[in-house]
Amino acid sequence: MNGTCSTVFQLWQSPPTKRLIIRSFNVSYGSGMHVIRSSRIYPNQCFHRSIQTETYNVVNGSYIPKTETKDENEVKEKDKPSKNLESVGAFQKLPMVMPSIDIFQSALKKAKRVSPTKGIANIAKRERNRGAKQLDTLMKELAVPLRTYLEEFPKKEYLHPYECSLIELTLGDGKYEEVLRKVDNLRKKVVSVGKEHASLCAKSTSKRDAEESLSVGMKKVEEVYIHQAKAVDDLLQIAKTLRAMPVVDLDKPTLCLVGAPNVGKSSLVRILSTGKPEICNYPFTTRGILMGHIVLNYQHFQVTDTPGLLKRSDDDRNNLEKLTLAVLSHLPTAVLFVHDLSGECGTSPSDQLAIYKEMKERYGNHLWLNVVSKCDLLKESPVIFSTESYDHDDIELERYRRLGPDGALLVSVKSDVGLIELKERVHEMLVSQMTRIKTKGDHGNTTSIGTSDLIASENQHFDSEIRLSNLEDSKHQ
Repeated sequence: MNGTCSTVFQLWQSPPTKRLIIRSFNVSYGSGMHVIRSSRIYPNQCFHRSIQTETYNVVNGSYIPKTETKDENEVKEKDKPSKNLESVGAFQKLPMVMPSIDIFQSALKKAKRVSPTKGIANIAKRERNRGAKQLDTLMKELAVPLRTYLEEFPKKEYLHPYECSLIELTLGDGKYEEVLRKVDNLRKKVVSVGKEHASLCAKSTSKRDAEESLSVGMKKVEEVYIHQAKAVDDLLQIAKTLRAMPVVDLDKPTLCLVGAPNVGKSSLVRILSTGKPEICNYPFTTRGILMGHIVLNYQHFQVTDTPGLLKRSDDDRNNLEKLTLAVLSHLPTAVLFVHDLSGECGTSPSDQLAIYKEMKERYGNHLWLNVVSKCDLLKESPVIFSTESYDHDDIELERYRRLGPDGALLVSVKSDVGLIELKERVHEMLVSQMTRIKTKGDHGNTTSIGTSDLIASENQHFDSEIRLSNLEDSKHQ
């Protein structure tokens, strides 16, 4: 047998030349076995720049490329941090915004303290260097705080829906975005003017020209900043307003008091929690969302007092009423609906019944407890307003005028009637609300049917307990 039978390659890198040497040994069989040695030198960089890796699984002795399954991809996506985290408390993380005049005075002082670069012997060069550096410092000291504000004020699409509603209803629709946009425009204008005049100062041909360019540049930057500085002061007021908003912990059960204006919600909040709302005998005493806290058997709960609702469509409601609807729509609350049938609140029983039925229909998935306040003022003959029509055939309204909805608790803060039972009912409802929150956290929204069944069963449980209690009270009487 003549010819080459096999070839053996050896590869190694030669450190001095940084090249790859491939040596081959050709083994031939002729008259005896001979080994012929040869070698070639290749550039090193052509072998290592496009190295790829592949994962293989061993199946029956063969190597099969491993491919990621859909589940593994989903797990990796879940491990990535989400940009849109729906959690409340963003308002308390807002930066402290300085007044516009303080920002400018601080920037101006720092800019004037800047000295020219050491070692410049030429007077003209030294002066234009100083002027360019001072203008650049003034520009940066004004732009950096504005950029920080823009970065630390959250975008509305990253906020919880409840906080988005608070922004719109408290500040006005579009006001938040408009102010941030003006601050950004101010930052861009300051940077543009500052760079322009720093460049002109750096091109000065004499000391006098450099000093004039510096003076003109300083005045121009100041003029641009002061002209639009109101946006910074508006942002300061927005930060103060939003930071004063009550914080709601989504992991804690929350009791929301709802009803018409001046029905006694704030008085009940004082009795049930640590909240100290204003109590006066006129409508819309509560001008915002007030938070209180309850501690029962070492368990912490939240109570929120909401502005009163009137009988009208959503388009006609004021921002105070819309705050109440925002709480019911976006927060996992249990509802304590307060009725006043004494005639003192200013809203007729027929209107209160209409409000109650509308809210019950819209938010019936919440745990619900009805309370008739000021029961010590109820009279044998029901109160009828002159503005409402009296219909003896309306059995539901007649029953409501006397005792409120079926199963409602009769309470009086003034005479302490029913307050002990009210606290017990509230505690039971909040414990059930805590169970619901934990169940939702464990299972998410994948069991919506089971959740709705749970809501219905819990509401039936409360209604049956209240009816049984009222029946026992009537028997004792």
